[in-house]
Amino acid sequence: MFSRKGTDIMSTTEPIRDIQKLLDFKNYYLNDKPNFRNYTIITLGLNTALRISDILNLTYDDVYQDKKVRKHITVREQKTGKENRILLNREAKTALEQYRKVLVQTQMYKDGNPYLFPSPLKAYAPISRSQAYRMITSAAKAIGIEGHISCHSLRKTFGYHAWKQGCDPVVIMVTFNHSSLSITKRYLCIEQDEKDEVYRNAYRTTVA
Repeated sequence: MFSRKGTDIMSTTEPIRDIQKLLDFKNYYLNDKPNFRNYTIITLGLNTALRISDILNLTYDDVYQDKKVRKHITVREQKTGKENRILLNREAKTALEQYRKVLVQTQMYKDGNPYLFPSPLKAYAPISRSQAYRMITSAAKAIGIEGHISCHSLRKTFGYHAWKQGCDPVVIMVTFNHSSLSITKRYLCIEQDEKDEVYRNAYRTTVA
């Protein structure tokens, strides 16, 4: 069970709203500080809405079949215990295709570590959540993204931009396993955006 403190920290985690900042963040480990493993983790997080724990627990066989990226991946979510079948979109598939070329050259893969993101320190284990957190926050800081950015921001960013681009809110609600649209809006920080818009537009048409 999460502590109250842990719940508060999760609730303050924010999505990356600004499109240019999002692009810079996503490409940080591709262009600025090349690390294709880190780039692939971020790309998967932004394109699947999976929690970081579920991303890190993916295995090679979950993602690849006959050296090719699967069309869908099936994940049993650690938090909910529910099975989730996810389409890998073009961006995710492209990253995974390129990442496989890097992965199969690593000693961890050659030694039989089954994880998609194998730990360089522990046999038969993925990298740790703390490693992923440091990697994500370092990129966000380097890009100059304000607000509380964490591993969970990847998941929230997916939902935030899906909502803003007009995806069916009910489908997004179901994707996040929420009981109401108001919870989803609050979770994705959309309620605050809407409140900010009220203040921003107050008296805009008033003649001085």
